[in-house]
Amino acid sequence: MKPADCVELGHGRWIPKHAISFEAIRASGPGGQHVNKVATAVRMRVVLEHVRGLNPESRQRLVVLLGRREKEGVAMLRSGASRSPQTNRRTAIKRFADMVHAAASPPIERKPTTPTRSSVRKRLSDKKHHSAKKRQRGERDFET
Repeated sequence: MKPADCVELGHGRWIPKHAISFEAIRASGPGGQHVNKVATAVRMRVVLEHVRGLNPESRQRLVVLLGRREKEGVAMLRSGASRSPQTNRRTAIKRFADMVHAAASPPIERKPTTPTRSSVRKRLSDKKHHSAKKRQRGERDFET
């Protein structure tokens, strides 16, 4: 049962709000005086064990997807593209939701393709031509 104070991630997955924390940090990049004195970028921390709606395999895939952004069961995402902290929070949540969605679907098994008839025919024809060329090189008789 989903509580009222949660963040919806879509497709039946959600996180309780107490498992998410935001920290305002200074953004990097151009912007002059404004970017140097205003903390508009956001660092979001999510306790991964509180993500609901993921099976253990999907949870493991999420950890792999996060890579270095996951440490000791806590995911850290940074968003600083906008000048608005609220927009950066929404962006961070959206990026995390996209990662959770990507981790929830199992990877598609690669089905090896078989070569077409014409490519097999061409390969065998080329092999015959190449072997005939090499065979012809060895048929010279130098004693006459």
